[in-house]
Amino acid sequence: MAPRSPVAVLAVLLLAAGPVAAQVAPGAAQPVQAAAQVLADPANGGYQIGTDDTLDISVFQVPELSRTVQVDRNGEFILPIVGRVPAAGKTSDELAAFLTQKLQGRYLKDPLITVVVKAAAKNRVTVDGAVIKPGVYPLSGPTTLMQAVALANGPDPRVANIRRVTIVRAADGRRGAQTYDLTRIRDGKAADPTVNADDIVIVEASGARSFFTYYGSILTTLALLRPY
Repeated sequence: MAPRSPVAVLAVLLLAAGPVAAQVAPGAAQPVQAAAQVLADPANGGYQIGTDDTLDISVFQVPELSRTVQVDRNGEFILPIVGRVPAAGKTSDELAAFLTQKLQGRYLKDPLITVVVKAAAKNRVTVDGAVIKPGVYPLSGPTTLMQAVALANGPDPRVANIRRVTIVRAADGRRGAQTYDLTRIRDGKAADPTVNADDIVIVEASGARSFFTYYGSILTTLALLRPY
């Protein structure tokens, strides 16, 4: 039997690979689907305060109410006049609005209140898929999607498809997902959404790039088999 040409061998290998060749690299992100969207609009999103977080509360020209507080295990802290304040699950702006409503009129006229997350405690984000160093990373404070990906040393330049980066989030007993384009975020054409504690960030892999990364050795071998 006459030996097969390298082209024929390549065709056999590709047919044998079948659907495998179209799959992403092992361990890389798969498309995430959810029945319900539970992610906030990135333009309106923000870091959600969690238990044990440390907050700086500033009430303009009222030093007696301005202080640094820590959110307790019940998700609350105590503020003079107001009493126990529910904070967990709120963004800084939402908490400032809540305090403004509580103090408005009855105690202060047009209070100006700002809330800053000084330190986030025990909050973590999981970064997986086509990144250099997948893993679980602590959040030291408000963190955007770009910053979360950077925690994992950035996208894997060999296979990452940075146009499809997904945040998976649980809220109200449901699990939802939203996909973002990092190129648009980098160019300032889209907002950089905030990730929350326990979010999962998945950088998907490009099928074509994955193929050439993981099957490139086959092509190299075939080149060495060329007849002279």
